[in-house]
Amino acid sequence: MVNAVALWITTLLLPAITLVPFGGQSIWETIGSFLLVGAIFGLVHAIIGPVIKILAFPLYIITFGLISFVINGALLLLVAWFSRLIGTGPTFAIEGFTPEGLTIDSLGWAILAAVVMSIAAFLTRSLLRIFKIK
Repeated sequence: MVNAVALWITTLLLPAITLVPFGGQSIWETIGSFLLVGAIFGLVHAIIGPVIKILAFPLYIITFGLISFVINGALLLLVAWFSRLIGTGPTFAIEGFTPEGLTIDSLGWAILAAVVMSIAAFLTRSLLRIFKIK
């Protein structure tokens, strides 16, 4: 749920990031699409993220951890690719592969989106803790 809220905030703040819902434009399809893409992001970040971080450990040292922005942006692009495999049409897509879906214009926008998603997820988790929602 936190990733879905963070993705929704990211699509509101960044003009180069959009999401076209699975199956139509109703509110429930939109919420479901954000939840599904947020779950995909969580899985990719939990499964593939640690492997990449271990393999890129020397780059973390050399760049003082700044490579994490690039890695998180690349993971977001990977989520865009994975989400194209679900459903009847593209929902989360990379510009140049399809004109519709969640579109990320470039790796630079993906990196900025990853930063915004991290901040939004932190704020969402903080609000959930304040209101004691688990």
